[in-house]
Amino acid sequence: MPDTRTGIRGRAIARSVALLMALYLGSAVPAAPPAPADEAKAAAKIDNSAAALAPELKLSPADMAWWRDAKLGVFVHWGLYAIPAKGEWYMFNAHVPAAEYRKLADQFKPRHFDPDAWARAARSAGARYMVVTTRHHDGFALFDSPASYDHFDAMHSAAHTDFIRGYVDGARRQKLRVGLYYSPLDWRFPAYFDVKGLPENAAAFRKQTYDQISELTTRYGKIDILWYDGGWLAHKGTDADAAWFWHPEILNAMVRRNQPKVVINPRSGWQGDFNTEEGSAPITGPIRAKPWEKTFSLTISGAWGYMPDQRLMPLDRLKMLFVDAVTRNGNMLVNVGPDADGVIPEGQIRLLKAFGQWTGRYGESLFATRPGPFQPVDDVYGTTHRGSSIYVHVLRWPDATLELPPLGQKVLRATSLTGGAVEFRQTPAGIGLRVLRPDPVDTIIRLDLDGPVVTSTD
Repeated sequence: MPDTRTGIRGRAIARSVALLMALYLGSAVPAAPPAPADEAKAAAKIDNSAAALAPELKLSPADMAWWRDAKLGVFVHWGLYAIPAKGEWYMFNAHVPAAEYRKLADQFKPRHFDPDAWARAARSAGARYMVVTTRHHDGFALFDSPASYDHFDAMHSAAHTDFIRGYVDGARRQKLRVGLYYSPLDWRFPAYFDVKGLPENAAAFRKQTYDQISELTTRYGKIDILWYDGGWLAHKGTDADAAWFWHPEILNAMVRRNQPKVVINPRSGWQGDFNTEEGSAPITGPIRAKPWEKTFSLTISGAWGYMPDQRLMPLDRLKMLFVDAVTRNGNMLVNVGPDADGVIPEGQIRLLKAFGQWTGRYGESLFATRPGPFQPVDDVYGTTHRGSSIYVHVLRWPDATLELPPLGQKVLRATSLTGGAVEFRQTPAGIGLRVLRPDPVDTIIRLDLDGPVVTSTD
């Protein structure tokens, strides 16, 4: 049945664009409502308390289904910061003046940039989508960007190449969904640290973001994911705290006009279509109501961009994070950092491939599933389901037999996908499972029921 809300949403978006873009885009910066400093929020950089903001911009569950099915993506952080190889925050952390940092563009001529190799690496992990940094906090755009302040883009570097064009074409050749990362933050603008005190510079700062987002959403065909970062101001507060400056409801109304079905994260200060959680900290708690994404770097150096320190996350840890995300209604976006020549380090390639051997073997329990029906138990188990099957992921066995809550449907059989015979019993009190040869990381047991799984978590 056609969704009649689509027309209403479209008209609302059109009105927002037509009536408000001109008002805010080039205007003087409006006064910010008084708000106390919040250092706790500054660490997280996100806050979704203003969920009422522009609800008409959110995608429908049907339009979000592919993203929820996909489960796994590969993130790529790459730019001028790969040359000094001290991480993507090098310009800020090392106090490099903008004029000095700009000289890196004259050296930026990657000898081995191969977007198809990037896409093949993502595919080898089992990823269904990619996200690449089109422009990080240093302000350098990896694409052909006439809107770039002072022509700080790849076409004006030594490479004279639109790397984002190469990326999107390469990803599509490998049948991957295309995601674009964009940071509104730009350290080259003094107004980033004082938007109220420098209104003219602030207006130019904001205009660059609107114009570059317009470029990215109109020049590269269908974009599947728009991944904002750095909406917060002066490294303080949250992305949502800076909504008074960015007006994300207007910015994303423009995005919806250009890319009606693109999946948008919440880092522009608008609530977004899904939540994000950065870092490799353990995932705990119940199934989350809103779709979300866990993202972290495969290296443990603390940087997302290339650094010589290539110590990697252990493979087993990667598996456990994926299970903990998927069983709690989440996706996982793992980051790689190519070097200055555009080459993903061999260790990261090997880790992606090893992970892909595991996801390829047990993908039926992960991809295109939904969480539940049982709530996860931290460090013990979580469940997914599809059709008439429940997949129990056992990360640790507290006892020889795992006890699950009662289920109002009959279990016809229990099969261990990871090997070993399964003993099970079902009573009104619950389900007991025992595997004679459990997997040391994740024992996966499929329970086949007498009908489609009934759950309230979908």
